[in-house]
Amino acid sequence: MPNTSPVASPGAPFLQTTPSGTTLSDATPATSPPAGRITPATMSACVRRIEPVADGVISIALEPADADVIFPPFTAGAHIDLHLPNGITRSYSLHNAQSDTGCYKVGVLRDRASRGGSSWLHSHLQVGDVLPISRPRNNFALVERAARSVFVSGGIGITPLLSMIHRLRQLGGEAHLLYCARSRKEAPFLQDLTAMTGDGLTMQCHFSAETGAVANMADFLSRYTPDDHFYCCGPSSMLDGFEVACDALGFPNVHVERFKAATHSTAEPEPSGQCVVELAQSGRTVTVPKDRPLLRCLIEAEVEVEYSCEEGVCGACETRILSGEADHRDSVLSKSQKASHSAMMPCVSRCKSDRLVLDL
Repeated sequence: MPNTSPVASPGAPFLQTTPSGTTLSDATPATSPPAGRITPATMSACVRRIEPVADGVISIALEPADADVIFPPFTAGAHIDLHLPNGITRSYSLHNAQSDTGCYKVGVLRDRASRGGSSWLHSHLQVGDVLPISRPRNNFALVERAARSVFVSGGIGITPLLSMIHRLRQLGGEAHLLYCARSRKEAPFLQDLTAMTGDGLTMQCHFSAETGAVANMADFLSRYTPDDHFYCCGPSSMLDGFEVACDALGFPNVHVERFKAATHSTAEPEPSGQCVVELAQSGRTVTVPKDRPLLRCLIEAEVEVEYSCEEGVCGACETRILSGEADHRDSVLSKSQKASHSAMMPCVSRCKSDRLVLDL
């Protein structure tokens, strides 16, 4: 399976997913939705429980606010958007088991650089509050057929991986976890995971405050084989080291989820010229410059497009390409998906060919 790199903020919001997630990032400023924006269909969710699960981390349990509404099912690794009263939307990974029908649980880290997302949730959210939420999306799906799954987590990055571990335990699968955090007090769900070990799950913990160093990623990963599937969620430095180690070991089945979008290479000059974008559903055409993200151009042309994070990490704006090629700059699509030019994330990606036909 190809390398995949979404970004959902797990419990640090996606750069915003978010995202995950998680994510979806609190670094995204709060702004009013511009004209032309389509907000994904939302459901009303009631906050049933808020509990601390580590220093600076809370778990929020959500249930349908209306008795006649049923939350749609989700799969391990999925995330949802929370639409907050202050006008901010943030994405967070679901950490509960996908068999928990009727309930979504997200973990939220209070971001020191918060601009209104996690800080609002930690300071103002109360049990009984009702929030609009999106349907679950999954850019970081578990490959259930894998004989063995290997997980590497950094702090709040455990949230989507915890859901995957729950799923593998239900399936009788084998899971191995390297759990990294600054300290035991800052490791969400550590007690829960410790209680689960020994039943198809092994866990190795690394706390930098105790060791004075980062975990030896290559040493941990070298115990496994190219047939295994590898998953990582955590800070960018960890993800970069994880991908380098997996590449050096020749592991093809690598999956990552980023809190923030990966930095786009500036080695190549910015594209020049224009592209004629054809919208197959409406029959419209829009001429756009190749050096600008497509979403901005579509909005200015009053084309309705669903989107959320505007950072290429949450997957909300994924649009099918019917013809032509895109200059992909997202952190959601895999390398093979980008090479196929079958879809794009217009919030950050641009036009590469002179003509692009989209399923809009």
